[in-house]
Amino acid sequence: MLELSAAALAVLAVLGSFLLIFLLTGTVWLATQGLRAHVLPYFSGQPVDLVERFGSWAVVTGSTDGIGKAYALELARRGVNICLISRSLDKLQKTADEIGSRFNVKTMVIAADFSKGQPVFEHIEAKLKEIPVGILVNNVGKQYTYPMYLGEVPQQELWDIVNINVGATTMMTRIVLEQMKERRKGAIVNVSSGSELQPLPLMTVYAATKVFVKSLSEALRVEYSQYGITVQHLLPLFVNTKMNAFSHRLQETSLFVPDAERYARNAVNTLGQVDSTTGYWAHGIQYFFTVIPPVWVRTYIGALMNQTFRKDYLTASAVSNNNLKIKEIPPTVVAPPPPTPAPPAPPAATPIPA
Repeated sequence: MLELSAAALAVLAVLGSFLLIFLLTGTVWLATQGLRAHVLPYFSGQPVDLVERFGSWAVVTGSTDGIGKAYALELARRGVNICLISRSLDKLQKTADEIGSRFNVKTMVIAADFSKGQPVFEHIEAKLKEIPVGILVNNVGKQYTYPMYLGEVPQQELWDIVNINVGATTMMTRIVLEQMKERRKGAIVNVSSGSELQPLPLMTVYAATKVFVKSLSEALRVEYSQYGITVQHLLPLFVNTKMNAFSHRLQETSLFVPDAERYARNAVNTLGQVDSTTGYWAHGIQYFFTVIPPVWVRTYIGALMNQTFRKDYLTASAVSNNNLKIKEIPPTVVAPPPPTPAPPAPPAATPIPA
């Protein structure tokens, strides 16, 4: 039997000690962040005065559905004026009317399709010069229609994902930075995703864009903290929204899959408290256990989950298509039998010659 030398045992003991210290340090840090984000705000008496701390106007992109709309409503409830930016002018106006009827704040709407890339930002920049932007919520995002292999994803869909998730986040941030810098206060909330935590097969490009959002947020925080600008990196896990409609499993609200309203209420409470958070206490628990395994294990688990979601979508689509085909088959019409032809007339009598 192989025996280890005293030196080898000492090395293993040192390595084990370092690993234990690393795990304990990470655990303490995560616990501290969780307490600051989700516990202390409820015991601190007054919540953060967002208007006083950051400014009187918030700009929320992708704000007519899901997390974006819920976040805008929560900010309005806290007394912040809201500028909504999304594609549909009708939906924007309805959301603005809802905010105006429920809360005593001002609203502004800007219709913009971020998938179009560079041309949309000149108009947005001109409009935002009209208001003092205190908070920017880079929420607009796009993911695959359903989990797909890269070669299956339509080329235009890939460009849309890059233009929206990377381009819009970058350019919207650039637009508001200077006026925040001049006032020496402001907050930029970049909404990422739990998909950033590891490479994610079958959502490959989407997950990669969220890694970009994380890196952008962390670098901006270093660049602009000297000007009093807060940069918060928000990484929700699964939330019951239309974006996750490819699987029925993600359309059932639960403790770990909250609806957008519950998620936004928790997330806004973390603004000004922590720089990086899942935004929701139950997601914080999931995050803690998610990051324990090595990246290759998380990647494998993510691939298995997306295979399941892919199967859900394809199965539901097949059933839907079959039902559609059944509905489209016209009812069988039985033609009436043809009328019975009349019997032929008897031949005329041949006249007998005289």
